[in-house]
Amino acid sequence: FGDLCVKVLHMEMHFDVFYDHTIVKSDLHVRCLQDLEDLNLNAKNLEISEVMVDGQKAKYDYREKDFILKVEFGKKVLKGKKIVIHTETICRPTKHILEGLYYDETPDGCPPTQITQCQQWGFQRLVPCIDDMMAKCTYRTTIVANKKYTNLLSNGDPTSKIEKLSGGRAKITYANVITPMATYLFFLGVGTYATLRKEFIYPNGDSFWLELLVWKDSDKKIAMKALDVLHDAIMWIHLFTGEDKYKNWKKSLQIQNLCERRARGEKVQPQIDRLCRGMKFGYKYTGKVYREIAMQNSDFGGMENVGNTTITANRIMPYPDMTDGSFEYMVRVKVHEFYHNLNGSEVTGRSPFEIWLNEAVTVFIEQEYHEFLFGEEYCRLDSVLSFLAPASGTFAGDDNVASMPIEPDGFNDTNELITGVTYVKAPEFVKMIETLLGKEKFVKGLALYHRRYKHGNASRAQWIEAMEKVSGKNLQRMAQTWLKQASYPKIFAKLSYDEKAKQYMISLEQKGFKKGMHWEFPFSVAICDRNGKVIASETFVVSKPKETFVFANVRKPAFVSLNRNYSAFGKVFYDVSDEDLYLQVRKDSDMVNRYMAFYNLSEREKLKIIEGGHVSESFVDLYFEILSDEKLMEKVGTEILTIFEQVEDSRFAHEYQKLYDCVKSIGKAVAEKYGEKLLKMYKKYSSVKFKEGQYVQKEARAIKARQVKNAALALLAKLDNKKAWKLIKKQYKKAKCATDRIVAFSLYINSTAPDKMKVLQHYQKMASKNLVSWESFLSVVAGNSSDDCVEVMQKVLKSESFRIEQANDQRALFGRFSMNRKKSLLTAKGRAFMKAKILQLAKINEYNTGYMLKVFGNIDQIGIEHQAALVGVLMDVKKKLSADKTPSVYNTIERILKGSPKGMKRWKGGLK
Repeated sequence: FGDLCVKVLHMEMHFDVFYDHTIVKSDLHVRCLQDLEDLNLNAKNLEISEVMVDGQKAKYDYREKDFILKVEFGKKVLKGKKIVIHTETICRPTKHILEGLYYDETPDGCPPTQITQCQQWGFQRLVPCIDDMMAKCTYRTTIVANKKYTNLLSNGDPTSKIEKLSGGRAKITYANVITPMATYLFFLGVGTYATLRKEFIYPNGDSFWLELLVWKDSDKKIAMKALDVLHDAIMWIHLFTGEDKYKNWKKSLQIQNLCERRARGEKVQPQIDRLCRGMKFGYKYTGKVYREIAMQNSDFGGMENVGNTTITANRIMPYPDMTDGSFEYMVRVKVHEFYHNLNGSEVTGRSPFEIWLNEAVTVFIEQEYHEFLFGEEYCRLDSVLSFLAPASGTFAGDDNVASMPIEPDGFNDTNELITGVTYVKAPEFVKMIETLLGKEKFVKGLALYHRRYKHGNASRAQWIEAMEKVSGKNLQRMAQTWLKQASYPKIFAKLSYDEKAKQYMISLEQKGFKKGMHWEFPFSVAICDRNGKVIASETFVVSKPKETFVFANVRKPAFVSLNRNYSAFGKVFYDVSDEDLYLQVRKDSDMVNRYMAFYNLSEREKLKIIEGGHVSESFVDLYFEILSDEKLMEKVGTEILTIFEQVEDSRFAHEYQKLYDCVKSIGKAVAEKYGEKLLKMYKKYSSVKFKEGQYVQKEARAIKARQVKNAALALLAKLDNKKAWKLIKKQYKKAKCATDRIVAFSLYINSTAPDKMKVLQHYQKMASKNLVSWESFLSVVAGNSSDDCVEVMQKVLKSESFRIEQANDQRALFGRFSMNRKKSLLTAKGRAFMKAKILQLAKINEYNTGYMLKVFGNIDQIGIEHQAALVGVLMDVKKKLSADKTPSVYNTIERILKGSPKGMKRWKGGLK
């Protein structure tokens, strides 16, 4: 990726859309940046009808295998001259290649819905172009299609209403001329939708329309709630981001309240105007309409397309069948995709290697909004759990032999860059920059970056330079180490107290880096007394492999709180007694470290059990004590009690079945001691209702309360007796929300209840009528821990409701099962299922196949009795695939095998 030889100025396009093909006429306006005799355009799977240059027919060479259309000018075109390249081509939609133009879910009796997905090289499947993030230009797009479609859509604002043509056709033109747009942000769609509208009015009175395009039989009240959630997210971006966000905070809260009162009809505009005087706000939308469009089939949960954001249909509205996790996702994806109008659209990375920059800053803002609504401690703990999760977590992915750095040196397909590294680790790098700079300077640096490169492209070096400009700090080396190497710091701490000097010393040694590439990071520490009161605290900057930090003139602390609020993206290891950990769980003022103390205690319990011991009564008591703390539960929910099926100890880290059994035994021990109290807790939280507050905040409180109720039920389920089955089944039958029903369903099919298959069949029949419920059903079936897990999935696969070409079905069943490693990797049936489905899916969707392959990334650490068989699965798959037809899958397998030398030797029979 480098500088282009032409400056792309404008594209004038005409799409004549039919059910099985689309005729595209395009005028590509460019200015030559050097003398040229020809120009290579990207063109993938197109039928070329005509090529002209400045109105004259031109010679061309279409190298279909290289996806290149070489256009010959006939004579040299001098630097600075503008030319127009006209092409007439045909593209054809597909059902499973979710790039370019493809078929999406179509309502009964309607013409086939067709939408586009252009990230990152999908635009060249539509039209010959320079499909590069640097090729930002304006667009004018005309669409002609069957008049039965309710919506003909593209970027920009319509120049007129839909025009009826002869022959049952209709026509509309869109002009995207304010903000130059990269090709990957182009959108075109023709479909049948219900369109709902809501006016958005900024504090100063400027306005535009919000539109929601959903299934035509959608509940209007639910759809309007979705528009309300979007409206509030856009207002929050305007009021609570930007360079003066902290200076403005109190006034912004007042303005937010006044705007809500204005929406109810109160005459408060003069008060709003007075408060706004002299204030600088965050991003303000430049279009006349902003749409969210429901897409059923996509590799991604959402995709920003200027003015037309597509969001997976199962997450676009707060359906009654939506689980709590999906509700939170809905809230987050709306603010995320809208902020991309600024970070990604107005300012775009220079190449796919900067995808992380478009995404990481946007995720950072998304997380701030989530904190605003759900509480900072709840959201931060949620992030930390996403780092630590054993199969799907960021640390697990970063330790995987197939992992790549945030900014890799190469890739097979840009979709390989859409991972937890991009969406979790990269935002943590941004957060560390914020910690080092301070919040006020960070937002000024971000504003400077957006101001400098507005309507253009920027590299990560330029983002770093903007941060350096406002702070005076040198961040270049830190950026290089975090962005160009995989893995993360393993931080080993030694703690000591000098009674005479009254000094507390913290010696750190970091590991896990390439030679000369040790990490730089902020490291927040507090030393605390027995009541949890902070004696002293500081955020140190770690810039060497070994460093010692000192708290001078302090009394001896009761415990130390390291890496507070997870200031550094890494794992901390240090010697600490059980007594100190128990004290820290109960008293640390930092919620993340309260959890990490609990995490370390649970680790010790699992190791004790796996080596033949029993659950400690003190740990059982601690667990129930935390669950019973109503104020704590109201603040962070039950996430603080998460016990993963993993241990850091390498001897047992991949004993997935044994670890599952360990966690199960801990829950059973709690239920056996506190069964009656858990039942009372369950009943109490079952009757909790939240009537006051704004919609999302009210739902946030309800979500945390449901977590407690269902945690109590899950503990009682571990008893696996008739009393527990009756309670679970009652919740399943009488559940008033999707989360309660899906939790009960999951608990029941994981039990030994004799009628569990009848319950499974009942839920399958009910879920098959609703795509939202169907996705949840598949996920539970795939995560089932029963011995008959694979057989149950095989039965589900025979259902007419399962459609393998649908990305949601792929993710929910195959992706979720792959993460069920005790079944997918450690059983012969699971491995056979994985091999068959990887082979089948590789030819349909490489992206989701790659997700399945991730679980093979630690073959050499898995029990030696499984290594040869796991390598055998990959070798068999590799033999039947082609590096040309499925490069991402093929080369990922190559990387995994290369990183598994012990497994390879055992497969060959050379190592026992």
